[in-house]
This record gives sequence, structure tokens and C-alpha cells, in this order.
Amino acid sequence: MVEQPKVTEKEAREVAEQARESGWQKPSFAKELYLGRFRLDLVHPHPRPDPESAGRAETFLAQLREYCEGLDGTVIEREARIPDEYVKGLAELGCFGIKIPQEYGGLGLTQVAYNRALMLVGSVHSTLGVLLSAHQSIGVPEPLKLAGTPEQKEKFLPRCAKGAVTAFLLTEPDVGSDPARLATSAIPTEDGAAYELDGVKLWTTNGVVAELVVVMARVPKSEGRRGGVTAFIVEADSPGITVERRNEFMGLRGIENGVTRFHKVRVPKENVVGREGDGLKIALATLNTGRLSIPAMCAGAGKWCLKIAREWSAERVQWGRPVGKHGAVENKISFIAATTYALESVLDLSGHMSDEGRNDIRIEAALAKLWSSEMSCVIADELMQIRGGRGYETAASLAARGERAAPVEQMVRDLRINRIFEGSTEIMHLLIAREAVDAHLAAAGDLADADADLKSKAKAAAQASGFYAKWLPQLVAGKGQVPTSYSEFGGLATHLRFVERTARKLARSTFYGMARWQAGLEKRQGFLSRIVDIGAELFAMSASCVRAEMQRSEDAQQGETAFELADAFCQQARLRVEHLFETLWTNTDDVDHRIAGQTLDGRYTWLEQGVLDPSEGTGPWIADWRAGKSDQENVSRRYLPSTR
Repeated sequence: MVEQPKVTEKEAREVAEQARESGWQKPSFAKELYLGRFRLDLVHPHPRPDPESAGRAETFLAQLREYCEGLDGTVIEREARIPDEYVKGLAELGCFGIKIPQEYGGLGLTQVAYNRALMLVGSVHSTLGVLLSAHQSIGVPEPLKLAGTPEQKEKFLPRCAKGAVTAFLLTEPDVGSDPARLATSAIPTEDGAAYELDGVKLWTTNGVVAELVVVMARVPKSEGRRGGVTAFIVEADSPGITVERRNEFMGLRGIENGVTRFHKVRVPKENVVGREGDGLKIALATLNTGRLSIPAMCAGAGKWCLKIAREWSAERVQWGRPVGKHGAVENKISFIAATTYALESVLDLSGHMSDEGRNDIRIEAALAKLWSSEMSCVIADELMQIRGGRGYETAASLAARGERAAPVEQMVRDLRINRIFEGSTEIMHLLIAREAVDAHLAAAGDLADADADLKSKAKAAAQASGFYAKWLPQLVAGKGQVPTSYSEFGGLATHLRFVERTARKLARSTFYGMARWQAGLEKRQGFLSRIVDIGAELFAMSASCVRAEMQRSEDAQQGETAFELADAFCQQARLRVEHLFETLWTNTDDVDHRIAGQTLDGRYTWLEQGVLDPSEGTGPWIADWRAGKSDQENVSRRYLPSTR
């Protein structure tokens, strides 16, 4: 087995810290929110696209809709494959180059248009959305747009736009969200003209069918060489690359996700993206907008769930009236409708902010991914409950006995991965929390360093006092306490006043946590997760109110209904926020820590007796992999002819 780099917890944190963007060159609505400052001016009036780009987007989306209406998602679900002709049609429409500039053969459309396209194709089958997003959100196009040379863009972007499927390869059998332990190596050749890649990558979405891949590999540090995790563009048919298997999952039946082995794969130095050692920075920068693909598909799922819930609840009669007229189901329908409105509001605002480029949206995109992936799963689960046994039954089974083939159970399965994709909920909590407390860590200095000595901590405390002496008084009072504030929002003004007040309360709570635990705050993941979740709800409330006001200004009739949905969502969100504040300080975190530790130590193994474990003896928890030549069949394939 390849020996993983041995790193301590501190070293792992340092690698992650070096990869993140440390500065803030542009304003951030969400960052200000966590600091207790409700900067409504950063999101209101709601951003709008320019007429020319909006017109081109509408033309493309109309053509895409017409094409998608002729596709059959049940074929993908039944055969666990996307038919080649489906991919060919999408490529001919330009779907693999939606955001690629026109000068490189792409459509040159906006993030907002791209999001709408993902919603549309994802409503045919979730796997179609994954195919396009893995290619364009995190595959070759986005890293090249961010850090590629003019020569690299000229060479690869036209191929991507034509339909050369791409993939992003970071995860390894024993490396997930801890890149400090990355084992895939990239050894410079003696002549310095190339690198040799060796290693194994796991869960390579699109990797089975990719023509080009972005690979993260570690270059050894040496004299005159910076080394570190580096991004490479690699031709997927290069000698030494073997796709050893196509993985199978609970959902996303058509996903082409595999295990890819590299053995002495020669990659020319011209294919390094950015500099040596910049791979993780490029990956994180890519995800700043790349993460918006998941909220797009979650919003699309919410729309479909709302339609099925409405139609079924009006049709199904129990106890003398439609089930949708019973209070228990009314609550679920209201939640689905209001939350779907908020899902699209968060997506639209984040997408427009990305297109405008005047704000730093690293926190907004992360919040959108985190919150949307969680809430869409709740929506789908509530729809399954409304549908009852028919919700649990497969669409094929429903159709076989003559009923409408609504694939609710498929939706539940397909959505579940979004809480894991591109940063699990737990990792997203930590990532956002790090950004949310950035100002506190900067002010606290050595107070937040567990290894600092008492003298350093005393000096840091004196420095921090200056920051807090200016900052804390700003959190005492604000516009949220003035009854006439935000009056231009009509009935939604009360919710914006709540957001303003609560943002200040959130910032104070973060300060209390920092003062209480200092360097130990990073270990209080339950506390930090609740802080992040409160901010996510406030962001969703803000997005919903701002969008409703925009809709009212454009169309009074639609605006009225938008106000109703935004109001309902905000009322529901406020209850969740109040509960999160209660559990900041009154919770079972300490007992959970103790019980979890004792469980891992084997104290309660007697509780596991009385059942059988069918997985026992089937293999190790993590497969033993070794660098070297593959002894397995290459299962890679292509949807389309090569673009080389």
C-alpha cells in the first residue's frame, strides 16, 4: 500500500489554511451578516442581467426545453446509462460550453442561465444535471478560466465546448476532505519537460467517460522547486491510465463515476494549471461558483416536488375531502411551497452576484450549497409522506399497474448525495465557520492559538481589546429596532428588521463563544454549526424578501403571490432561527462527546449483540491500494468521438 504522508492535526489545518483565500478584496454580504452588519445595499435592488445576455439565454433555454421534452428519463433509470444520442444532442445545443466564452466556441452565457439549464435537464433525470455540472462547474473549463494560460485556454476550451467530457480528480481511497494526506505523486522528469503521475483516484464523477481530466497530485519539494499539491490537465487516454471500475450508488443511476489509476502517466509541463503548489487554491476558487450547480438542481427538485404535491393532494380524497385540505398535510404543502420559493431566491441572488462580480461570494455560494442540499432533502421526504405508499413505490411499479409514474422515491435517493457532494454538510459547516470567525481570529491573534505561550496570549489580549472596543458597541442597536425601517418592503419589512436584529445577536453570540473557549472554539463544532445555520437562514430570508420586492416592481400580480410565499417562508425560518439560538447554549454537545468517545472505545459493544452483520468478512473498510501498473480491464468509454 502507498504510504500516506504522515501529518498531524495541526499540519492538516495549516495545509487547509494555506489553500483558502486569506484576503477580502471585495465586499461580502454574508461575511458582513456574520459580523452583525446587515448590508442590504449589497443585495438590494436585486441584481438583473443585461438585456442582450438575457435575450440570448432565453433563446438557448427555449431550444433546450424543446429538446429535453423529447428525452425519456426512465431509460436512464432503467439502464443506469445515459444514452449516447442524448449526450450528442446536448453537445450540439452547446450545453457543454454554456459558460465558456464565445471566443473559445462556447455560448458565453451567464451563471444564472447555466443554473436554469441545470434545473431543466435535471428535471429529465438527475444524472443529466450531474454530467453537465461535473464537466463545467468543477471539470476542466472552470479551473482554466480562473488560472489557465492563454495557450491552455486556446488548446482545451474549444474541445470542452464541443462535448469533450471532463472530470475533476481529487479524492483518493483514503483521502477525502483532508488534502494534506494526498498520496498521488507527480515526479518531474529528468529533463524537466514533464511529470510522471502515479496514484489512484476514487469517486471520479464523469471519470469513466471523460476525454480530459483535472488531476490533483503532489509534486515533491526540492531545491529550486516549490512542490506541493498541483493541478494538471491530463488526456484521459494517455498511456498508463486505467479506469478500473464504474461505481454503483443508491441514486443517480446513470452517473459515470469510477476508480482511476495512474501509472507512470507522462504529462507535459505545459499542462500544469497555475503554479506548482497552487492546486488546492485553484480547487477552492473553482468551487466558489462551482458549488452553485447543486443549489440549481435542488431548486429544480423543489419545483417538481411542489407540482406533484399540489396535483396529488387535490386529487386524493380521504375522510370526505382532498388530503391537501387536512391540517397535517396543509403544513407540509405550505412548507414545500415556501421553501421552494426560498431555494430559487437563494439560487438567483447568488447567481446574479456571481455574474456581477462586484461581491466576493465565497460564503454565499457555500451557504447556498449547504442550505439548499439540506432543505431539498426535507422537501422530498415530506412529498414522500404526502404520497404515502405510492411515494415509496417505484415509478416503474406504479406504471405497471396503470397509475401515474411519479418517481418520488427516486427523487429522495437522487437528492441525498447533495449533502455529501462537493463538501459534506459537516465540512461546509467548518469551512463557513472559518470564514465567519475570520475577523475574530485576526483580532485575537495568539489567543486563538492553542500553542501560544502565556506572554504571547497576554499581548494578543491587549491587541484584541482595541478591536472589540470599537466593534461591540455597534451591536447594541440598529435599524431592526426602528418600526419604520425597510418600509419600502411593505409587509416584509418586519422580517428584514428581524434579520438586522438577529445578525447583531448572532455576532454577539459568536463573540461570547470566542471569549468562552478561545483556542478551543474550533473544537466546538456543534456551536459553530448552529452559528452557520442561523446565518444560512438569515441569508435565505434576505434573498426571498429582496426577490419578492423585485417581482412586485416588475409585475404587481405575480409580486403579490411572491410576497405571500416570502412571508410564509420567513415566518417558518424565524422559528428555526429561534430554536437554533436556544440550542447554542442549551444542548447535549458535552454528553454527546462523552458517549461518542466511549462508544468508539468499545464500552457499549454489548448493545450490538442480537443481530447479524452481512458486511463482516467482505473486505477492509478502506481498500488496500498500491501504486503500480493496473492488472484490471480498462472500463472507460466515450459518449462521443474524440475532439483531439
